[in-house]
Amino acid sequence: MERPSVFRDRHQKMIIPVRCFSCGKVVGDKWNAYLELLANDVAEGDALDQLQLKRYCCRRMVLTHVDLIEKLLHYNPNERVKDKGGRFS
Repeated sequence: MERPSVFRDRHQKMIIPVRCFSCGKVVGDKWNAYLELLANDVAEGDALDQLQLKRYCCRRMVLTHVDLIEKLLHYNPNERVKDKGGRFS
């Protein structure tokens, strides 16, 4: 079964910082709207402008975010096997 795309599932779980590391502005609530704008073929800079992300530090938070949740869901810690020394490999 194929997992839904981030663009199709608005309630996708995410791991994005809630606030900008530099200035403290809340940026975490803008991630889904940003993805929707990109899905509608809006340029990245224009999308950030529409979301009122004017400072370059806040723009950096959104532009450089890598959505790792899809990759992390592929790993199951219960599938780890122990080697001969009793350590997990």
